[in-house]
Amino acid sequence: MSEFENAYIRIKYCIPMRHLFFLLFTLLSFAQQTQKVDFIQCDAFITPDFQLKQVTGSVQYQFKVLSAIDTIRIDAKSMVFDKVMINGKSVQYKNNTKELLLFEGFKTGKNKLTFSYKASPKQTMYFIGEGDSRQIWTQGQGKYTSHWLPSFDDVNEKLIFNMTVTYEKGFNVIANGFLKSVRNADMTKDWYYSMEKPMSSYLVMLAIGDFNNKVVASASGVPLQMFIQPKDTAKFESTYRYSKEIFDYLEKEIGVKYPWKVYKQIPVEDFLYAGMENTSATLFAQDFVVDDLDFNDRNYVNVNAHELAHQWFGDLVTASSGENHWLQEGFATYYALLAERQVFGEDYFYHQLYRSSLQLRNAAKSDTIPVMNEKASSLSFYQKGAWALHIIREAIGPKAFQKAVKRYLKKYQYKNVKTDNFLAEIRKVSDFDTEQFVKIWLLDYHFQTEEANVLLKKNAFMQKLFETQQLRKKTFAENKETYKQLLQSNVFYPVKTEILYQIKYIPFEDKKELLLLALQTNDVKVRQSVAEFTEEIPVEFKAQYESLLEDPSYDTKEIAFMNLWKNFPESRSVYLAKAQNWIGGNDKSLRILFLTFSVFSLPSDSVEKANYYKELVAYTSPKYESSVRQNAIVNALTVNDKDPEVLKNLVNATTHFKWQFSKFGRDKIRELLQLEGYRALFENLNGLSENENARLQKLLKE
Repeated sequence: MSEFENAYIRIKYCIPMRHLFFLLFTLLSFAQQTQKVDFIQCDAFITPDFQLKQVTGSVQYQFKVLSAIDTIRIDAKSMVFDKVMINGKSVQYKNNTKELLLFEGFKTGKNKLTFSYKASPKQTMYFIGEGDSRQIWTQGQGKYTSHWLPSFDDVNEKLIFNMTVTYEKGFNVIANGFLKSVRNADMTKDWYYSMEKPMSSYLVMLAIGDFNNKVVASASGVPLQMFIQPKDTAKFESTYRYSKEIFDYLEKEIGVKYPWKVYKQIPVEDFLYAGMENTSATLFAQDFVVDDLDFNDRNYVNVNAHELAHQWFGDLVTASSGENHWLQEGFATYYALLAERQVFGEDYFYHQLYRSSLQLRNAAKSDTIPVMNEKASSLSFYQKGAWALHIIREAIGPKAFQKAVKRYLKKYQYKNVKTDNFLAEIRKVSDFDTEQFVKIWLLDYHFQTEEANVLLKKNAFMQKLFETQQLRKKTFAENKETYKQLLQSNVFYPVKTEILYQIKYIPFEDKKELLLLALQTNDVKVRQSVAEFTEEIPVEFKAQYESLLEDPSYDTKEIAFMNLWKNFPESRSVYLAKAQNWIGGNDKSLRILFLTFSVFSLPSDSVEKANYYKELVAYTSPKYESSVRQNAIVNALTVNDKDPEVLKNLVNATTHFKWQFSKFGRDKIRELLQLEGYRALFENLNGLSENENARLQKLLKE
């Protein structure tokens, strides 16, 4: 998974003892089961129903009983079962709403289990949108595939998953593995996907939607299948830029051939995270479907490389437990950085390492949980895990590191691993002190800043950045000539943005020459820093600052518009005209900006004003992605803080499956309830659904 995700359930101290006992008993039972029963293959035949938000299907499991066992457990959340048969004969079973329990009909050796089932998943499978734009997609890690497919929450149970999905015509169906066939019926199609190698259940995926796709071959001949919605066809190249280069680089750098037959990437709307490394098929957030301008602000390159690296580190070899989770996230984060170095260069690579080192150093002031702890933060698993690998690679050299990684992957392919499995391979190729390494980097929560800085200073750009930061201790007069030289040099942009930060509060006349030099670099990031750090714009600098409205960056346009609006009220109509056709990224930030400021500016009886406000309110509705809605809600409440329609859509936000948006909704309502008049407004809202009303009543009673 990508940054800021946490895949493992936390056992909180506040869990009632009976629940804790049940959880521990279940985990123990599964640990024992994998030693006594080996599930080999799952053939699933499923039919999702969008209207009912339901899944029906039948499943055939092949398994071996290795030694005597009383009960075989298959995770299945709130499902209904029928026609449960083992080896062709009906058997009794128990359904405790969490598991399907089998206690008769199986024998030592090979067995075949078949059953039909129905599920109405409350999580893990999501039904979104409407009409031709509707989508169904899944997120197994941290949410559990067993909510929509009877399977195994224990990551140590690995098996082959084949899936046949029946869905109505007009939509594309994507699942793990190779598409073997598509069979047409009157109103539906059957899509048959096949896997050849085993994997953990959390990596099973399904995505259904209106997608186009393009296939290119990697250097090694692997089909790289890239999907996109028809409305985003013009964004295809900028979204998937460098994809083939990243794939070819990682396959070569890792030294082990990509372990699956095909690699697919599918963007879906309102995805819970940045991306998810389902075996052979990555799902990623629609936010990373970008055009050329948005590419300069937030692009898919890092997430692309991160999720691809997981196909080896996480999918091929899977951490056996939460405390070893860094073996997945640390590796994926580090190899994504190596891939970005290939694309963006050495200076970029070192700057990203430096940025993460600052995060880790600051986090250690309050976060005292080390990497090798299942309760570690995402920052620790991802960024500190990546730094730990960088420490090893720099110590033993790239060739020895690659040799160890290659041996590790081949030895444990399609299996589960612990930290020492990897470190044992490091010891075989070097005399690296793994014991001390574990003590300092994996079991100590502190970040080793001095050791990190020594490695960072191996890069000339980083040396220059550190030197430039030291200029903060001197006066502007002492630094001005140095600033000029650096701004006119070819040094990587963070040095120049550091200068602009340092001169933020220097009088304009003194720094004018430097600002002009910064604009003349034509570097998107440097010019963006001019926009950001120049809040007061003198008239003589107005024309130069206005040029930022033309920059190839939505972020720069937004910053520049806001500052110009504040500084030059007499030119606001000019700026609105400039922004009239702006849209922005997937969150429609620039369109919402334009609508908001237009409503503020136009006469109250203006038809145009009414239409703009109507459009703004429309963006708060469930028809749009949460990123659009959240931005629109905040702005609409600024324009008209007591609009019942906006308040209803705010209540609806609290029911959203995406926790970040749901939390925004709850927090915003709590904030409004502190203000006079809002309690009555919320209490008198009409037309709420049962779920919306329940969420609102809970907030009103707090």
